[in-house]
Amino acid sequence: MVKQYEENFSKQISKKLPISELSFLVMDTETTGLDVKKDHILAFGGIKVSNNRILVQSSREQFVHSKKKNASSIKIHEIVQPSNAVSPREFVRGFLPYLGSDILVAHHAGFDLAMIEKICYPFGLRKLANPVVDTGDLAMRLEHGIHYDPSRINLRDYSLDKLCERYNIPIQDRHTAAGDAFLTAQLLLKLLKAAEKRGVITYGDLMRW
Repeated sequence: MVKQYEENFSKQISKKLPISELSFLVMDTETTGLDVKKDHILAFGGIKVSNNRILVQSSREQFVHSKKKNASSIKIHEIVQPSNAVSPREFVRGFLPYLGSDILVAHHAGFDLAMIEKICYPFGLRKLANPVVDTGDLAMRLEHGIHYDPSRINLRDYSLDKLCERYNIPIQDRHTAAGDAFLTAQLLLKLLKAAEKRGVITYGDLMRW
């Protein structure tokens, strides 16, 4: 499964390709905690965006079996151990084909990517090869410029909740992997529209800007 995934990247995305023709996989994870070394994925939510549209039929939510429990995180996402949870191997086997060569999108993406790479690592995948767009970073670049100084920004203003409020996105189904992925997908489209007004119209523009 890893070899087939890696074959997706034999050809790079053209920098001239319009953003409207790009395919994105917007994702979110719910975990046993916030320590990448010690904690594990409990749930994954994903939804695809293509041609500037959210493909609702592509939505996916999957629960992952974990022996570890964390009372404080359970209070947030309320995930204990669903009967339909799959093993890490089953998760990875389904996740990599679903991901394909799409551009990965997440809010404050570093943590989610690290957790995905952690669950994939035992099965031979060292690092995800997909390009990544972080909606938190994109929002900060739009509002403070490309070379913004994080130390001068109140990062609380760039939480998913705050940005949804600012961009008039109704907050529903919060703190579920699928719900947060859908909110992030809506935020992505709002941010891409704002970026387009600044001349960001191609894949090269998006990844450089």
